[in-house]
Amino acid sequence: MDVFHLEKVIQKQTTANQKIETKNQTLSQNIQALKNNKQAVESRARQELGMVKKGETFYQVVHDGKS
Repeated sequence: MDVFHLEKVIQKQTTANQKIETKNQTLSQNIQALKNNKQAVESRARQELGMVKKGETFYQVVHDGKS
């Protein structure tokens, strides 16, 4: 019984490790894109920080969810 239980624990940990590894790879790719691509930095700033360049006009469309 102990061996069976330990095998289940190992299996769960292996699955968790694989998910973390996939997430780490994605984060690593994002870091490389931000380091090497000015457009990626600008895009992230616009999406997450609401960056607007000088001379641009920002329009916000609000949807009430009724239609």
